[in-house]
Amino acid sequence: MSAKTLAEFDFETGEVLLLDKPLTWTSFDVVRKVKNALRIKKIGHAGTLDPLATGLLILCTGKKTKEIDLIQAQEKEYAGSFRLGETTPSFDLETAVDMARPYAHLTEEEITAATLPFVGTIQQTPPLFSAVKIDGKRAYEIARNGQEAEIKSKTVEIKTFELTRIALPEIDFRVVCSKGTYIRSLARDLGVALGCGAHLTRLVRTRIGEYRVEDAFSLEAIQALRPPRPEGEGRARIERPRTAPNRAGLQYYAALQADALAAKEHQVAESTPAPPDAAPE
Repeated sequence: MSAKTLAEFDFETGEVLLLDKPLTWTSFDVVRKVKNALRIKKIGHAGTLDPLATGLLILCTGKKTKEIDLIQAQEKEYAGSFRLGETTPSFDLETAVDMARPYAHLTEEEITAATLPFVGTIQQTPPLFSAVKIDGKRAYEIARNGQEAEIKSKTVEIKTFELTRIALPEIDFRVVCSKGTYIRSLARDLGVALGCGAHLTRLVRTRIGEYRVEDAFSLEAIQALRPPRPEGEGRARIERPRTAPNRAGLQYYAALQADALAAKEHQVAESTPAPPDAAPE
């Protein structure tokens, strides 16, 4: 953890705060939560994380907000998982699978070799389900309304694209890349290169420049610093649950979680021995 404790931070004057973003929260949700909890007047984040991504989210407060652009420009490191053989419109678990193709014929050598063209300076097209602006609107707003839009490709740099585990259909990876790189787009493009499709199933941002997720605070630790509400200010605001899958239109992800929970409960029920028959009277 950070050598500096949260209690020692001077948020109003200015701090760079490392936070481990919870699953299903948008980056804006986190900024709003921290702002309300700690009553910070000026706060922003240095680099968006998707709702289904976790890991390092950097918040800047007070005078440190002037450093946001500098921090955002630094290289990023991610770890996560792709699933081969299936595609989704969002390139991750936010939307349902729309196509399935065979993948079992692929060898580890073929999968590893397919990553090589993506290392270096490449052209990448961001997902439609993203925060990219199109005619003044966020692309994800257009996508969630069922509309189509054209997104221009852009130049990004991928310094490292390493496969750390291959257990088909899942593959784990580590990526070091420049600002503006979409790991979901990398999943799509790798799936195209392999001819079987792919989508992102797990993503953790582990580093931005020299800032690391190991030094980040949890959202619960930050909320614990919430100052008492002054008398007469009114009742406390009602907080949303920590996991609210529909906060970002994550109906498909919520359905997957519900199915997994139902399957787990069914397994437990089947493994529980039936009570012995009652003895006759």
